[in-house]
Amino acid sequence: MSLIGRIIGAGPSYNPAVPPVLNIAAYRFVPLDDLPALQDRLRRTAEAAALKGTVLLAPEGINLFLAGDATALRGWLEALRADRRFAGLVTKESWSDAVPFGRLRVRLKREIIRMNQPAIRPVDGRAPAVDGPTLARWLQQGHCDEGRPVVMLDTRNAFEVDRGGFEGAIDWRLSKFSDFPAALAAHQAELAGKTVVSYCTGGIRCEKAAIWMRAQGLAHTWQLDGGILNYF
Repeated sequence: MSLIGRIIGAGPSYNPAVPPVLNIAAYRFVPLDDLPALQDRLRRTAEAAALKGTVLLAPEGINLFLAGDATALRGWLEALRADRRFAGLVTKESWSDAVPFGRLRVRLKREIIRMNQPAIRPVDGRAPAVDGPTLARWLQQGHCDEGRPVVMLDTRNAFEVDRGGFEGAIDWRLSKFSDFPAALAAHQAELAGKTVVSYCTGGIRCEKAAIWMRAQGLAHTWQLDGGILNYF
């Protein structure tokens, strides 16, 4: 079954009688050098807004999944974006009848998504991104605009792939994202001469994966801009 069919078919029903909870997902690769102070500030302001979820901070940037009252959450985001480092933070929004997280966590990490490849620095430049409408057209016609066959490469963990994915996408059954470089080394020859589009849930893993693939010589590699969430 297709990605859209599987996810929409399994989605929860929306009850308009229940005040909806706003859920946001966002990340940004940006150098951060004041991590303990930033961690303290974001935790205090998120607690004051009664938000729940996870904020990850690392020298390479921020990654967050939060939920709460829409007015409170948007106010927290406005304050976050007042910091010029996060002024361009793009969020993906969804709604639920209840807060899906049990508590708030604001954590410091070595990477906001672990790859164990220090040379991969998205802050130094992104891999080219393809938007949803363009990708849909490529998939329908069976090739990119330059005539190469298009293959979708799922960079998510195996248990996530099992919940749904693009029809015919490559799945290397990753147990964790840091396994991706080794998996690519084992399968790189299969991607030669093709336009490869890496994708994940929100864009952060496929962004790093696309940079890594280009560094390994796969010049026709793209990332799905904003991942599955943005594609919808």
